[in-house]
Amino acid sequence: MVKEKVVALCADDFGLSYGVSLGILEAVTAGRLTGVSAIVTGPGWPAMGRELARRAPDADIGLHLNLTLGAPLGSMPKFAPQGIFPPIAKVIRLAVRGKLPLDEIEAEIDRQLDQFEAVIDKAPDHLDGHQHVHVLNPIRDIIFDALIKRGLEGQVWLRDVSDTMHRIFSRRSQISKALSVRTLAKGFAKDARQRGFEVNSGFSGFSDFDPAKDYAQQFQRYLRFPGPRHVIMCHPGHVDEDLKRLDPVTITRAQELEFLLSPKLIELLENNGILLARLSQI
Repeated sequence: MVKEKVVALCADDFGLSYGVSLGILEAVTAGRLTGVSAIVTGPGWPAMGRELARRAPDADIGLHLNLTLGAPLGSMPKFAPQGIFPPIAKVIRLAVRGKLPLDEIEAEIDRQLDQFEAVIDKAPDHLDGHQHVHVLNPIRDIIFDALIKRGLEGQVWLRDVSDTMHRIFSRRSQISKALSVRTLAKGFAKDARQRGFEVNSGFSGFSDFDPAKDYAQQFQRYLRFPGPRHVIMCHPGHVDEDLKRLDPVTITRAQELEFLLSPKLIELLENNGILLARLSQI
């Protein structure tokens, strides 16, 4: 008998807009997701977050740390002088040059953790970052320190967005993007473990968000060569006006949601000998 492989399937960007949040709620209620990562900086977070806590008792609920989209929860005169986060490309440049205002970022991370806990009424099960900002040096160290200060070592797992070269090339899915992110995340898993945090081992789900492509075919590639504690990220949701205003990724969110709610997902999982589970239980 072939041993079934276990992976976690996590939807990112809950809280980005009402449409995105409602779509993710549909998928998690249907049992198609084992994790949800929430952005807590938007105006819809408190109400939608309470609904998520109510409807997702069997999924990991994590903080999707946001430093690149919309407005921060507090004043950041150096990092966000106009009251709007900088784009990820600028954040990376500042990080490489050692120009990040670390005190402002530390304060914002604390605010977002506080905002999450105030609504969900517990610490996050995991932490990752919008556009993978959490793996950047030295932001990762600020995150470790913030979580340790709250006594969360061994309780919160952290998302490692890298994977082995063999797995990346074998999947033949967005290889360039996967390699670029792998470079940014170099050493993240080792650093996290040394500070007392569990991480996933294996990661897929990279997309170019092209609505002309068949998402089911892309997802088939995500299932190839899973790591021993593998996470697949996805970005489902309904398209609404707030989403159109905030983010260029729109149509493909609806396509991903349609796939997740369809029999195709179950068929692919069964054909590949895959079981879905919360990463905290793998």
